[in-house]
Amino acid sequence: MERLSASHKLIKKHLVSGNMIPGEEIGIKIDQTLTQDATGTMVMLELDAMRCQRAKTEVSAQYIDHNLLQTDFKNPDDHVFLRSACQRFGLHLSPAGNGVSHPVHMELFGRPGATLLGSDSHTCAAGSMGMLAIGTGGLEVALAIMGEPFFVRMPQIFGVHLKGKLPAWVSAKDVILEMLRRHGVSGGVGKIIEYYGPGVKTLSAMDRHVIANMGAELGATTSIFPSDEETKKFLKAHGRIKDYTPLKSDLMVKYDQHDEIDLSELEPLIALPSSPGKVVLVKDVAGKEIYQAMIGSSANPGFRDFAIAATIVKGRHIHPAVSFDINPTSRQILESLVHSGHLAQLIHAGGRIHQAGCNGCIGMGQAPATDKISLRTVPRNFKGRSGTLEDQVYLCSPETAAASALTGVITDPRDLGPKAPKLTLPKKISQNKQYVVAPPKNQTKAKLIMGPNIKPLPKFEPIKELVKGAVILKVGDDISTDEILPAGTEVLPYRSNIPEIAKFTYKEIDKTFYERALNKQKEGFFIIGGDNYGQGSSREHAALAPRYLGLKCVIAKSYARIHRKNLINFGVLPLVFSHKKDYDSVDANDELEIYNIYEKMQHSAQVDVRNVTKNKHFSTQLELTDQEIGLLKAGGLINLVLKKTKSKAVNHN
Repeated sequence: MERLSASHKLIKKHLVSGNMIPGEEIGIKIDQTLTQDATGTMVMLELDAMRCQRAKTEVSAQYIDHNLLQTDFKNPDDHVFLRSACQRFGLHLSPAGNGVSHPVHMELFGRPGATLLGSDSHTCAAGSMGMLAIGTGGLEVALAIMGEPFFVRMPQIFGVHLKGKLPAWVSAKDVILEMLRRHGVSGGVGKIIEYYGPGVKTLSAMDRHVIANMGAELGATTSIFPSDEETKKFLKAHGRIKDYTPLKSDLMVKYDQHDEIDLSELEPLIALPSSPGKVVLVKDVAGKEIYQAMIGSSANPGFRDFAIAATIVKGRHIHPAVSFDINPTSRQILESLVHSGHLAQLIHAGGRIHQAGCNGCIGMGQAPATDKISLRTVPRNFKGRSGTLEDQVYLCSPETAAASALTGVITDPRDLGPKAPKLTLPKKISQNKQYVVAPPKNQTKAKLIMGPNIKPLPKFEPIKELVKGAVILKVGDDISTDEILPAGTEVLPYRSNIPEIAKFTYKEIDKTFYERALNKQKEGFFIIGGDNYGQGSSREHAALAPRYLGLKCVIAKSYARIHRKNLINFGVLPLVFSHKKDYDSVDANDELEIYNIYEKMQHSAQVDVRNVTKNKHFSTQLELTDQEIGLLKAGGLINLVLKKTKSKAVNHN
């Protein structure tokens, strides 16, 4: 009898091509899609460019949660554009103020046993309710909306056995921080992390969301929890019990990798600046003065995460030197906090209440003071992501953030007393769903409303047989998409304008990059990267903007999954050093050449690169699937889709 993990069961149910053998390319049918405004504007432009008629998924939802600040016309114009695109292509729209995409999608549409593809790396959060939920670049989400399967290399299944129960003052954030402490920011690359065991039953659906959400910080393809009584309780609280179906692994499943966490042994943990992987015990850094404590974000979005902070500060006052920022994650959660009295407790203690959305997590307001410590329950703390280049962002639980807000210094919450506050969770969350705009029942020819900041997608020529150019930038390990193309109030308003947003490419690493790249735009150029190149956000702008400027090829020690695929989707070669020592032999300004690239793509994973400047050769690897070869030969995914569409039209006629 075949024994299957929950992950295998979900994949098998949706498998349309390939075999469930780690490393082999598989095609998966997608039931639902998720887009948000920082990436969704590109998805809508891509749907238009690929002549989409109407969404073919069970549910496709567009959320406006990132770019909420309306300092000029750009963000409002994009909001109008997204509303018109949802009407045109048949998507649900969750407007500004309604909340962060991931928890809201769970509240409204998430369904155990379904697949979800999102143009946001934290789409994996929905794995908390037994979904196969994967973040990827916008182009692949656009294709899924059009009814096409999603292609990915079959991941290994990394089983994590949870036992015991969390002690006082320790919560779900400490579980995922423990995983990051053990395995680092690349420990999940090429893997699905599946949590199972008796400890899972002690975690609520939203506790699981906290853990699954930050699986993205491990580099995992996704994380998966079983669908059980806690899942049923969550769906019932949101008036959706009919969507419940159970899901669990068979007994005695053999995992490709395994670990075990005794929840009862965990202590409060904190990630130091500027990586989610730099995790230490809170008590080891206690006493440092802080400027800010922030509660909320997709990484701690549940009612409990706000209510526990409110209970901790109840009847007390925040330290006068601390900004205590509260970011509600959905309209429903905000209303429930009002009804329960917890919002009043936060306000009375000195909390600053912001609208439901991503806000400071993506650098849209709430930036900390220079070199001052900010404790945040957000998922990422890459340098400058907060909106302040010289920031000091620490990642922690709501308990640690609230305790520290009271004292003015990093504080182990256990120092507040042996007994944690008692918290009773509501059996029903406020229902306020009328603000989500459903798509028209029938296909329409609604006009796309495009403001002056929205520009058509640039067109790219297919890659040539001879690839040559100068290395205009060499970077180290763990370069994030925030460093390639930052977010924040200055940059994100140009998300639908590639020529403008390209001006910010690599700005935080090299302020001269844009001008130098522009000078090489016609002949093209190379970038050299270290390990885990392109970690973090799914934003395809980090591939699209450099491609627009002339990027032909990246040669790195290794890649983050989503960014590698984004490069291919826009026709950029993602080579890997065969020997990591060769990384040291290539310098900025070296001229490189690659001959007969089409033949090498087709027949060999090994690609010889000639360093013209130093008259030397080094070996690289280009391991591509047949689908990826087609993408590169066509000059990117949009070109390939249009070519197929034209071919079908000719054959039909």
